[in-house]
Amino acid sequence: MAVPAAASRGLRGLVTRRFLAPTQPGLTFSLPPMSSTVQDEASKAAPVEAPGHSYQSLRVTSGPEHILHVQINRPEKRNAMNRAFWREMVECFNKISEDASCRAVVISGEGKTFTSGIDLTDIASGLLQPPGDDVARKSWYLRNIITRYQETFSVIEKCPKPVIAAIHGGCIGAGVDLITACDIRYCAQDAFFQVKEVDIGLAADVGTLQRLPRVIGSQR
Repeated sequence: MAVPAAASRGLRGLVTRRFLAPTQPGLTFSLPPMSSTVQDEASKAAPVEAPGHSYQSLRVTSGPEHILHVQINRPEKRNAMNRAFWREMVECFNKISEDASCRAVVISGEGKTFTSGIDLTDIASGLLQPPGDDVARKSWYLRNIITRYQETFSVIEKCPKPVIAAIHGGCIGAGVDLITACDIRYCAQDAFFQVKEVDIGLAADVGTLQRLPRVIGSQR
């Protein structure tokens, strides 16, 4: 367990250094304490909560060099995607698309895993047990839900800024839908991927079926 944990920390450190943190060549721990001017500059460069981005399921911080860091922020639930997540991702990336100061986005998961996928305890009633008895009306209801869920990840694909997924631990179910909509995927050694929808009788139709073949190079 120590090796995967170290790899996970290493990936987050790599992404932080490469995309979110300032670079100061030659800086070592043996140097004397920084001057107040350097400390002020460092504090300004440190990631801070991005203005205009306040969510229940996400945490958005801004770092130096016009980078936004979007974290799925439900570590106590293994970053399972609840109702708020499906709504807030659309709101978040619509704002990012219009943000002239943002030039790139990093998506990661807080805690021990990237995401465990759909939070079935929160949305199973509407998704697996649609209301009513009429087959046509139930199908129309499900179509509307799935169309909204597809838009949650399509906004990432349509974002005019490059979007980078930093993946550690499990990337399960809808997590695969999410990362296939990104432009670049960085993975830690402990990262693993599962298209779990088949185990609960669902089609992976919010992105995986459409995008995964192109990502892995099997679509002709």
